[in-house]
Formats: sequence, structure tokens, C-alpha cells
Amino acid sequence: MIRTLIFFSGLLICYFVYGFYISQINVNVIPLKLKKENTIEFFDYKGVVNVHSELSLGSSSYSQIIASARTAGLDFIFFTDLNLFDIPYTNEGYHGNTLVFTGGKYSYLDSRLIFYSNRGDDLGTTLGDSQIRLADYLSQKKFFNKDTLLVLAHPHKLGFTWSGEIPIGMDGLELVNLKGISTRAWEKSKLSVFWSFLMYPFNAKLALVRLFNEPTEEIALFDGVSSKFHFNLFAGAEASARAIPIANYLIKFPSYQKSFEIFSNHVLLKSELTGQVASDKQKIFQALKNGNFYIAFDLLGDTKGFQATIEDKNKTYLMGSNIKFNKNLILRAEVPVEPSDFYEIVVYRNGLRYATGNSSNINLQITEPGVYRIQVRVSPFLPIPDGKKWLTWIYTNPFYVE
Repeated sequence: MIRTLIFFSGLLICYFVYGFYISQINVNVIPLKLKKENTIEFFDYKGVVNVHSELSLGSSSYSQIIASARTAGLDFIFFTDLNLFDIPYTNEGYHGNTLVFTGGKYSYLDSRLIFYSNRGDDLGTTLGDSQIRLADYLSQKKFFNKDTLLVLAHPHKLGFTWSGEIPIGMDGLELVNLKGISTRAWEKSKLSVFWSFLMYPFNAKLALVRLFNEPTEEIALFDGVSSKFHFNLFAGAEASARAIPIANYLIKFPSYQKSFEIFSNHVLLKSELTGQVASDKQKIFQALKNGNFYIAFDLLGDTKGFQATIEDKNKTYLMGSNIKFNKNLILRAEVPVEPSDFYEIVVYRNGLRYATGNSSNINLQITEPGVYRIQVRVSPFLPIPDGKKWLTWIYTNPFYVE
């Protein structure tokens, strides 16, 4: 009995010593005080989609979640409660500096689709109604769906996997979300997930960062679809903050704020938001519809100030643009601050690695048509048992050079 007590006491001491050690680890790849606020040409606003409230899968009210979004520094947030047919549009608008959108996430065949209407359209009052209306939206070209946003949620999540061709009316897919990250990590190594769970009380950022694995299946699906028609990558928060009862308390894990601080969508606008709800909603919606945004792994550092454009003499194109090929096209990308760890800016063409740069910017002459996108990859040092690990910090939406 005494030996057992000594053994477990030793384990506990080792755990807290290790916890103190990892609590000192900073996973930011850029110094916190060295950040650009905006590029010269574009205004950068970040936000999340796929957020559940107590109206469906979540554990908190709209007002509580919005407070968490404001604390996380989000400029916009999309509520997407599951199979909700009475959408509370009255919550739309500014809450402090955070612009709130209200849509929904709906079961469709064996998958789930995020739906938002810029005009406040609904999908009926039953799942049967929504199936019919979603099928109609999905069969239409983008021009006919200019006021709606349709995104395939977690396309490779077990039990919700999309099968068959991607329809032309779909605007994009979720590249990453919290549940997808955790599921992929669990499938790869249950021991690693348990290790992160032990780390979490001491260094939540580190615990979540080490769980991330490249979403190769989603990337492959996306590259295949984007070679056929305009298609966008989205980061989904999948935030619900499930309440876990412990003793006489309910612990929300991970909290909404933590969920909002993992991945985000950064829209780039040519004119800044003014506080006018109608015009600002249209700017954010249109940027997401057009693909004028990139995805950031925020736990690794603030990406505000990142830019990626194609320039044609005196004209500048944002990601998501359709561009007529000519010999004057230059693809430019620049990170906001040079990372302190090893990094690379990788240009992909038609899903294949096309060019790589190891400086804070890249200038690449476009010599042939194709679908071009960029990933900024970094290699921070993580403590035992991980060591060096390559992680993607930024994913851009494509440029379509035709």
C-alpha cells in the first residue's frame, strides 16, 4: 500500500513538473508585439462560421456566445444551428465590434450543409422541405444563387461523408473544423490525444496545436473540384462548448472562446467596414461568396497583414478572382512578419507543388494557366514527445487563371 502511494505520488509530482515545463512553451511563430495591422491595399477582417447555440447542439445563448466572440477579437460570426427552421434573424447586426450573421446547418442526404441567405430566405418548416429546396439550390449555377452561401460541412467526418460528385451550386467545403481535427488525431493516435488532454490544463494552445494533422483528404477533394468550377475553402469552428458535469459544476470544453481562437477565415476588403449593418453585411458576405479570403491557424500567431495577390500591370486581383492569362501576371505573397521558426511559402498549381520560397515574400511570374493557391508552412519546435513538426499556418483560396 505504501509503495503504491509512493509510486502514484511520484507520478503526480512528475506530471506537475512536466506541466510547469510545458506551461513555458510559446507556440507563436512570430513575436507577439510585431504585427502589421493591415496591408496597404486591403483591410483584413477575421471571423468564424459553423457555430451552435443552445437552440441546437450548443450549450450557451446567443448573447453569451457573442460575448466570447468579442473577447476572441472576432470581426464577424455566423451562427449555424442544426436543422433550425425558425432562424432568429433579429440577432443579426453589430454587437459591439462583432458583426453577427444567422444561418443554419442542415442534414442533406448523408451529409450536412451550412446555409446562409443574404435576403433572409428560409428552407421551409421541415426536413422534407429543406431537402427539396437545398437540392434546387445545389443544381443552380452560382449566378442564380448570388444571395446564398452553401458550404459542405466536415466532408470526411465519419457518418457524414459526402459521396458522389460535388454539385455546381455548392460554394465550398470546410477544410478544417475542431471536430475534424480531434477525430483525425484520435484515428491516428489515441495515446497522443490522451497526452494532449493531460497537457491542456497547463498549456491549452500547445495541447491543441499538437493535435493538428494536415487535412489531406479535404485538400484532395477541394483540388479536384476547383479544377472544374469556382470553389472555396472555409474554416469551420464547429463550436458548441459541450457541457461536461464534474462534481457540482458544468465545465464547457473547449469553451466557445477557445474554439474561436483555433482557426478563422480572414476576408480581405478593398474598403473598410463602416459600422453600417446593411453595407458591412454585404461586404463580408460577398467576400466569402467570391473566395476573397484565406484561412489562418491562429494558434500559431496572428496573420493579420498577410497578403496574396496576382498583379497585371496596374491591376491587382484578390484570391478567388478569375483572371485571363497573359505574360504580365505576377503572383505575390507576403507574410506579416518573418516567422522565428523554419518556414516556407508554397505555391500549388492544379493541386501540385509548383514553387517554394523561403523568404518573407514570393514573387512568381505566371507562365501558364491553372488554379493557383498558397500555403504558408512553419516548423516550430514542440516539447517531448513531438520535436520539430511541419504545420500549415495559412491556406489561401485559389486564383483562377484561364
